[in-house]
Amino acid sequence: MSAPLLSTRDLTVQFEGLPVLQNVSLDIARGEIVTVVGPNGSGKSTLLKALLGTVPPESGSVQRAPAISIGYVPQKLALDASLPISVARFLSLPKRQSAARIAAQLDRVGVAGLQSHPMQGLSGGQFQRVLLARALLMSPDLLILDEATQGLDQPGVARFYRLIEEVRRDMGCAVLMVSHDLHVVMSASDRVICLNGHVCCQGTPHVVRSAPEYRALFGLGTEGTLALYQHEHDHAHDAEGTHIHGPDCAHAKATLEHSHD
Repeated sequence: MSAPLLSTRDLTVQFEGLPVLQNVSLDIARGEIVTVVGPNGSGKSTLLKALLGTVPPESGSVQRAPAISIGYVPQKLALDASLPISVARFLSLPKRQSAARIAAQLDRVGVAGLQSHPMQGLSGGQFQRVLLARALLMSPDLLILDEATQGLDQPGVARFYRLIEEVRRDMGCAVLMVSHDLHVVMSASDRVICLNGHVCCQGTPHVVRSAPEYRALFGLGTEGTLALYQHEHDHAHDAEGTHIHGPDCAHAKATLEHSHD
């Protein structure tokens, strides 16, 4: 078995003496998709920052594979409206990229031909796809996404997640993703980590959705609607990315309608 791309052991992070993460241990393997879920304030974004090395741990460790390349898509990015910048120029910061590479990644993420458009004039969905293209220009071994679908409508969210599945399949990179919406756990997630300052539980979506720790954390009763589900490829989607047939579709639809953060 190959060594993990990234690992933490007993990772603890504090802000102003208060613990945000305590004794978090996890491994990210090559090529797998891992989704982190948890309520607001559970330390999800702090975990990603610690993994990226922008937040120092109080104790514990983060180990990264030698020469690992990490692509990062932030939760949001504010650009100065008084300093307009084209998509192509943005994608060449901080490292200059060739016109051919820029065109190829914009095409990959579904926004071909936007090179000359100003970043400030993009729609929310276009902006997030450009951020993803920028991360992919790193040829990442690991792609990290921090609530990258924030601000998108449900059809846009569904399209973005399908795109991430395609990226993993085509590029072979691992994906570590934070989601604030329980009903949008990625269809191809190999593993889900439920976080609330510490790792409450982890495993496949089917395992985690039945875990008492998960159900207690999100206020789900023993017979309540499950907000976490795994996308099965035995159905079709309509134009807005919604299930329209298959044995689990009624359940998935109820989940979408009745699940809330």
